Amino acid sequence: MLWFLIILGAIAFVVIGMYNSLVRLRVRADSAWADIDVQLKRRWDLIPNLVETVKGSAGHERETLEAVVEARNRAMSAQGPAEAAAAEGVLAGALGKLFALSEAYPQLRAVEGFTDLQGSLDDLEEGVQNARRYYNAVVRDYNTKTQLFPTNVLARLFGHTGRQFFALGDEGQREGPSVNFS
Repeated sequence: MLWFLIILGAIAFVVIGMYNSLVRLRVRADSAWADIDVQLKRRWDLIPNLVETVKGSAGHERETLEAVVEARNRAMSAQGPAEAAAAEGVLAGALGKLFALSEAYPQLRAVEGFTDLQGSLDDLEEGVQNARRYYNAVVRDYNTKTQLFPTNVLARLFGHTGRQFFALGDEGQREGPSVNFS
């Protein structure tokens, strides 16, 4: 009888450990997504300033400016990693077109505010990339844990389902907008 209780206690200890590891990874994934969200919000907050700066030097490029604003709004309303990644890819493309205007309007490159915004956006792009890498690593660990036996039994029992990776769509969207004006 004593051996039975010891074995039952050991099994309970292992089950509790597996459950806690699932919860720990889920919380880390939520935290990592929140970090991405903060970086993206900082990026979205920078875009109106960038658009206003460009309006001053190239305001007649209305279509490009409207595309950036529309892409920003779509990105801000995206829900979940897959939708957010698609919207951010469109936004990166629109920002790339916006920065391409500096080739057509050299006076834009001379505006100090534009170059400052350009540097800030470059820093934010790096922050988004780092946060995305960390999030995807945590999601990989969490998804692996929810699929490995015997943890997968507990995962299904307690509603732990896999998470989506934050991955950009096609190859053309994998890089952030180019902000180098050498």
